Amino acid sequence: MKDKQSEFEDHPRGERRGKRNRPHKEGAKTFRRGRALTFLESLRLKESILKKQLTSPELQTINPILVGELRAIDMIIEEYIHHFHLNELARESELNTDKGDEHETN
Repeated sequence: MKDKQSEFEDHPRGERRGKRNRPHKEGAKTFRRGRALTFLESLRLKESILKKQLTSPELQTINPILVGELRAIDMIIEEYIHHFHLNELARESELNTDKGDEHETN
C-alpha cells in the first residue's frame, strides 16, 4: 500500500488526482445523459419530419433545401452521439425508429 507521500510524488504536479481530474470515458452522467437523450430524440423527430417533407408533392420546389437541411441534421446527430458517447443508446433508438417506420408503411 502506498503512503501519502508517494501518491504526491507519482503525480506530475505533485498533487493527488481526484475524480474531477480523471478523463470522462463513461459518457454523460445520469442527469445529463437523460437531457442529452431527450435532445437527441428531438433531433430525430426533426429528421423524420424532414424525410416526410421530401416526399411531399407541394414541397418539391424546395427539395434541394430540404436535402441540405437533412444532411446537416444527420451530421449534427452523428457529432452529438459521438460527443456525448451515446453510441449504444443511439443504436437502440435507431432500431426503434426503424420499427416505427415499418409499422407506418404497412
